[in-house]
Amino acid sequence: MRLKADLLLFLVAIIWGTAFVAQGIAGQYHLAYLFNGVSFILASLILIPFIPRRQKIPRLQWLWMLVAGVILFAATALQQVGIFYTKVANAGFLTSLYTVFTPFLLFIAFREKPHWLDVIAVSMAVIGAFLLSTAGRLQLQPGDALEIAGSLFWALHFVVLGKFASQFESISFASGHFFICGLMNLMLGLFLEPLSLLLALPVLGAILYRATLSIGVGYTLQVWGQKHTPPTEAALILGLEAVFAVIAGWLALGQYLLPVQIAGCVIIFLAVLTSQCKGVMVKKG
Repeated sequence: MRLKADLLLFLVAIIWGTAFVAQGIAGQYHLAYLFNGVSFILASLILIPFIPRRQKIPRLQWLWMLVAGVILFAATALQQVGIFYTKVANAGFLTSLYTVFTPFLLFIAFREKPHWLDVIAVSMAVIGAFLLSTAGRLQLQPGDALEIAGSLFWALHFVVLGKFASQFESISFASGHFFICGLMNLMLGLFLEPLSLLLALPVLGAILYRATLSIGVGYTLQVWGQKHTPPTEAALILGLEAVFAVIAGWLALGQYLLPVQIAGCVIIFLAVLTSQCKGVMVKKG
């Protein structure tokens, strides 16, 4: 079951990596809240038919769906708005810092000391993401603070899913907190962004892709996968989305990698493999 969960999270990383194309399209139209809002609400509605029949949602699940939805709203909003004011390379690297924040949040909230292999893996992942996203040259931009704040909320989202969402049925939890996230984004977008931009065909295509694959499939598999994979390890596996985003850009857009960026990809992969070694050591111990 653990291996299956890790492989599904690996699939999620691929989906999220390729979905950066959709977010880039929305960024070109300077859409953040309406884009997030419509995408998450649509994804929530798509999942409703797949919720097990006669599934009774306990009161505690409603509470944690609300908490997870609010955190997801903050993470997605900060990330998308931050892209308006910073380079995509900076956004990719700074968002990946959730791999650093996750073990620290676990220690602060649950007194879970990170395994020494986790420390090594996280350090490797940060170095790899830096080389991959910036080619070794990070130039600070006005939106970088938003991206850093967003990465903290991504880490909180990982912790909540790993520690609390795992107690409940996956699809109903996913659908519920997607709707809360989408509703909050949509309400804000109605005041800040013109609705007419949603009618552009590229935006409609981006919304459909993100709602079905990136959110509907990707986030739902994340909820299920984190039932069986510890938050720190899950964050490292999902951090591979930066690698697949670059690969997708290379295949679809002909954006070639510099040698230093290829080295970054290799380091990130090694970081994930290092985190997997922890499970083997624990079993032997």
